[in-house]
Formats: sequence, structure tokens, C-alpha cells
Amino acid sequence: MKTIEIDDELYQYIAGQTKKIGESASEILRRLLLGDAAASVPETVEIITPESVSVVNNNIFDLVHKQDLQAESSVVGRFLFILSALARAHKKQFTKVLEIKGRNRLYFGRSAEELSEAGSSTNPKQIPNTDFWVITNSNTTRKKMMLTETAAKLGYTEQDAERIRDLL
Repeated sequence: MKTIEIDDELYQYIAGQTKKIGESASEILRRLLLGDAAASVPETVEIITPESVSVVNNNIFDLVHKQDLQAESSVVGRFLFILSALARAHKKQFTKVLEIKGRNRLYFGRSAEELSEAGSSTNPKQIPNTDFWVITNSNTTRKKMMLTETAAKLGYTEQDAERIRDLL
């Protein structure tokens, strides 16, 4: 298997063409470009123009696939990857994560300094491709709770929030 780099807009378009959960990028491209007989090709074909392509997804499940998560070798890497996908899918609403706090500390902030001042040994990391930071020294259970709360703030159902949590 070969790896290629594509820009975020193209990736979002490909992910938006997903017909079933877990469908890989290769399967999507094979279906779209080659009309692969093994792939389920719709009977009607919609002509896609650049103007009709939405660059903002409203669902993380269009952006995150198992092979993407498997590329991240650490829990912190997967945590940051999932948060980044949530931020891409919900650009305008993502500021709601700033409301998520623990009893004595902030979980999300606009800078490493803001999180460091709010608690000791927070190990803040920037969420990729965003202006947001998150603490990363918490245990996996706490990270899962943070993902669940983030999903709830962004409007996901309880069931989908649990699915997002379980991606970690």
C-alpha cells in the first residue's frame, strides 16, 4: 500500500463521499474514480462541481477512519487527532470546548500558558490545525470523558458521543 499526501479540502471531500462507516479512502476513490464493480455505485450519478463541494463537514465520522487512528501510536496522538477532526467538522462551534473544566483546572485553552497557570504539570499540547490547546497529562479515562463532553457540547447524541469516546 502506498501513502499519498492530499490537502485538507480534498480529504474532506473524499471523506464526505463515505457510503458506510469504516469505508476506507481507497474504497471511496475506487468507487468514485473507477466505478469498481465490487463497490456499491449509485444508479444515478451526481455531477460534482467545485461550487457544490462543502468544505465543512458536520460529522466526525466522515473525517476519522480506523486506519487514520492506527497511524497514531500513542493515546495522546489519537486524542489530539480526534480533537482536531472535531474542530474541522465544527469550526464555528468548537469554542464551546473552552467551557469544559475540571473541579480545579482548565482542560482547554487558547494558549499553553493559560493551561499551565490553571494547574500544575498539565503538559499542554496544541490541537493540530487549530488555535486551541488541551491538557494531555490526564489518564485515558479522563481523556475519554473530555471527548464525551466535547461531543455533547458540539451537539452529538449520547450514543454518538460514546462512539467518539471509543475511538480513543
